[in-house]
Amino acid sequence: MTPEEVGRRVVELLAPVEATASVSGGQGYARATVDVPPASWADAVRAARDDAELGLDFLDWLSAVDELADGFDVVLHLWSVAHRHGLLLRTRVPRDAPVVASVVDLFPGAAWHERETHEMFGIDFAGHGELRPLLLPPEFEGHPLRKEFVLASRVAKPWPGAKEPGESEAGGGRRPVRPPGVPAPGEWGTTPTPAGAAGAGEGPRGGTPARPARERPARAARPSTGAGQARSDAAPAANEAGPLGRPLPGELPTGPPRQQPDPDAAGES
Repeated sequence: MTPEEVGRRVVELLAPVEATASVSGGQGYARATVDVPPASWADAVRAARDDAELGLDFLDWLSAVDELADGFDVVLHLWSVAHRHGLLLRTRVPRDAPVVASVVDLFPGAAWHERETHEMFGIDFAGHGELRPLLLPPEFEGHPLRKEFVLASRVAKPWPGAKEPGESEAGGGRRPVRPPGVPAPGEWGTTPTPAGAAGAGEGPRGGTPARPARERPARAARPSTGAGQARSDAAPAANEAGPLGRPLPGELPTGPPRQQPDPDAAGES
């Protein structure tokens, strides 16, 4: 079925409910989109799943869109494994009382999606029964995907240029507001300590203690064993040696002179 045919079929199944069918963008990936009232949300999902022509038996995902003063759009994407077509089902709930029926009894896999949508947008799903925190700690305040939620990154770091449409880039802007639970910029972890500050940081937790300069221990000089161990003037003085008696970089090797073979002794043998 084409996206247009899928949309018309859903509207027919929901009659006399006022449902509006359209087609999303995406050219070859376009999907039938049907908007239904919140009271008919669960009935629309059941009709799309049980109808033989549609056969939308796979729940792909469920989420929401913040439409500010207009409320929230709850969006559900269904897919037919047998017929290879999909459906975007939408309903709009008011902002002051965002409640819609749960579809966990129709698609058990919707439990995770409804919990996340409840946590991020504050939308209640009646009949779910277990809308406990999923991604955020229990003490977290607010709903991060609502558009009025202040991002912590914009509190810790100034936003470059104009912050919102209509704000001047030359100055002004709006007064920075920290959301609940976000510390001040000077309280985020340990403040790096400037050189010579002896560990006195700017933040309340103190700074990182300054590392003292490490002195290299002096090397003991080896006693000289004779003229054969004298080094050239270009080599470092004081008979210094590296670890395990190895020469340091840039100095000549030291040690007893190499014994040259005696040709007369070789001939006598």
